[in-house]
Amino acid sequence: MSRTLSLFVIGLIFGGGIGFTIAAGNGITFDGHDHGDPAHHDAAMDHGSLDHAIMHDTPLDVPAADAPRLSIELHPDPLAGFNLHVMTDNFAFSPQNAGVENVTGEGHAHVYINGEKLGRLYGAWMHLDNLPKGEVEVEVTLNTNDHRPLAVDGTPVTARQTITVE
Repeated sequence: MSRTLSLFVIGLIFGGGIGFTIAAGNGITFDGHDHGDPAHHDAAMDHGSLDHAIMHDTPLDVPAADAPRLSIELHPDPLAGFNLHVMTDNFAFSPQNAGVENVTGEGHAHVYINGEKLGRLYGAWMHLDNLPKGEVEVEVTLNTNDHRPLAVDGTPVTARQTITVE
């Protein structure tokens, strides 16, 4: 058994070393992939043709009749931090479609703390901890699957609440 294990370890070491040598010799790195290479993406979203900064900042204006509504509540957590409750109407969270083509009435939310993006939200609840002390503004925006902020008559669909963190 010990000979088998020894041969296995030797195989891993030499096999891994040979693999890394071949990869390095062919210019393969671990730093990601080229968004312009369609081989890395399906036909639903060609990232190479997008200017992400423009896309994320250009709102999708929806008719008032179909507009999603958004409200938030912040509840102190009994252990630490706050629990953010996001309530929507005419909107469904769809994490399975994040980053693909827009579907009316679905998407995700972006959460901001004092104007800085904390991250994406794919459901109704989020725990917030390690908030800065003092007055803290929590803002939530609704966004399309392709990350554009939703707006009604040019006004972003957003909700804000200020809390005091001690």
